[in-house]
Amino acid sequence: MSLVCLITATADAQEQSVELAKQLANPVADLISVPFQGNYNSGLGPAEDGNQTYINVQPVIPFTLNKDWNLISRTILPVITQDDIFPGAGSQFGVGNTQQSLFFSPSQPVNGLIWGVGPIFYLPTASDSLLGPQKWGAGPTGVALWQGGPWTMGILANQIWSFAGASGDADINQSYFQPFLSYTTKDAWTFTLNTESTYNWITEEWSVPINATVAKLLTFDKQPISLFGGVRYWAVSPDEQGPTGWGARFGLTFLFPKT
Repeated sequence: MSLVCLITATADAQEQSVELAKQLANPVADLISVPFQGNYNSGLGPAEDGNQTYINVQPVIPFTLNKDWNLISRTILPVITQDDIFPGAGSQFGVGNTQQSLFFSPSQPVNGLIWGVGPIFYLPTASDSLLGPQKWGAGPTGVALWQGGPWTMGILANQIWSFAGASGDADINQSYFQPFLSYTTKDAWTFTLNTESTYNWITEEWSVPINATVAKLLTFDKQPISLFGGVRYWAVSPDEQGPTGWGARFGLTFLFPKT
């Protein structure tokens, strides 16, 4: 291979990596991705000595409905280990409750604007009552974002109401807001700042973590993978429940672009 061809191939590969990194910043991109998102929180419970680590398995799978519309399936299944979340709680390990979102989204953005709307379902898959309430829930979800140059900015939101399940578990009536801002460099580094705020309409309490993460897109034997890590600060959390203070986020995402 000539030097010119080698340089061209390298530049093309780099451009593809940057484009994949930008697609990964879009929750409704036409791209199969499988993130394993690790999270660590501390300061749980009245004594603020509890801690929790969980890995969200979050496959995102797009389906082409026709030339104008896609259906994006987004699943979140947490695998949780926690200790002393309240006095006498002890330790738990297992899966939590599943959230399944479906977004109907136009296949092409207009002036960089991308959006999707649909339902979200809350499924009582928790293996322990302390890992999630045994409630069925549902509601609307939506996302809107703009991508231009290296920037991605937008918001994802949903509302969940419980409608069935164990009568002894608390009902669910909560809103979720995730505004986000990302910057992707020319060598496929992505810097993201977001919040993942939840408002409980029953207890009238906010949970507001602020996340700052850095991700790098790499290719191992033709398999694109995004490695990411960062910090979290709990600006607001429910009284005597937590979490509080600083936490962490880390993990990797497998990408399966269309060929």
